[in-house]
Amino acid sequence: MGEKSQHNIVPKEVITSRILIIRDQKVIIDRDLAELYHVETKRLNEQVKRNQNRFPLNFMFQLTKEEKDEVVAKCDHLENLKFSSYLPFAFTEHGILMVANVLNSDRAIGVSIQIIEAFVKMREIFTDNLNLKLEIEQIKKKLSNHDKNIELVFNYLDELIDKNEEPRNRIGYKK
Repeated sequence: MGEKSQHNIVPKEVITSRILIIRDQKVIIDRDLAELYHVETKRLNEQVKRNQNRFPLNFMFQLTKEEKDEVVAKCDHLENLKFSSYLPFAFTEHGILMVANVLNSDRAIGVSIQIIEAFVKMREIFTDNLNLKLEIEQIKKKLSNHDKNIELVFNYLDELIDKNEEPRNRIGYKK
């Protein structure tokens, strides 16, 4: 498969819309992954089961009933899972790459490259947002310190004004 044809198999928007956050991890559900790779979900899961040693818990996990219900409620395209007793698998970035290896098709390889690029882009956006939040916090701290300093200056001014209002004994020559 050529370099150009590998990178635009699936629109970026489709891939990013399939990335979900479950258990504080960015994942893609087995059904969505199978759809992106143009294989049946059953076949994808068969290959995963045949190669279980390649999929530790940080690469893949099975959703609980509650997680499945939440995902179905949030994602319209997964509505047909609503009445299914099947609990889908969720694949992390590393798991997705491993799925491409066990499927071993040109499409799986090309799509997995696009998916990994989407994960990397999301990580960059997250890092940029985190840096922005840190900078805002630093500015808030500086403003807080400025407020305290300004308050201190006003307190000193108030003390000086109060001191000036007291009658003073004049020094010097009297007429």
